[in-house]
Amino acid sequence: MSKRTQIIKSDFFIFTLYLLLGLSGCAGCPYSFTGASVPPHLKTIAIPIVEDQSGYGDPTLRNEFSRELLKRFVNDNTLQTADRGSADSMLEGVITNVKDAPIVIQGGDQVAKRRITVTVRVTFQDLKLRKKVWEKEFSNWGDYESGGGATQRNDGIKEAIRKITEDILNETVAGW
Repeated sequence: MSKRTQIIKSDFFIFTLYLLLGLSGCAGCPYSFTGASVPPHLKTIAIPIVEDQSGYGDPTLRNEFSRELLKRFVNDNTLQTADRGSADSMLEGVITNVKDAPIVIQGGDQVAKRRITVTVRVTFQDLKLRKKVWEKEFSNWGDYESGGGATQRNDGIKEAIRKITEDILNETVAGW
């Protein structure tokens, strides 16, 4: 199976998951942060798959980011997820940069720890009033031990994505 076919199948999976989660809501979630300062006319949000223009070269990065962002909003339950055609608002993102740099150097110039920083540009739109609410750049990092290969680096990326998606959620539901 070609890499393009894998990406298309992955995108289809995320879109299907997005629709299922959006339609089911979060009826079993015990907590909700409703009462945040989201305007009362905004009840739903569309979150399309995030684009990756970073040049980082990891074909799974956009899907990992999109999945985590969607999960944040579903778990928060302030805005119900919906498809673009029926949503009151929309959150679009583009990963613009991924930087991997050493942060701890041991004797003999050996790199002991590295920091991976992910930067994403996000736009939040009010589809009911047809206006851009905000457009911001979010950046956060995750540290990982050197020498652990791709598994350790992926842990650093996951940590950076977790932090950024939390920042995006907070800006969206409480940044009014």
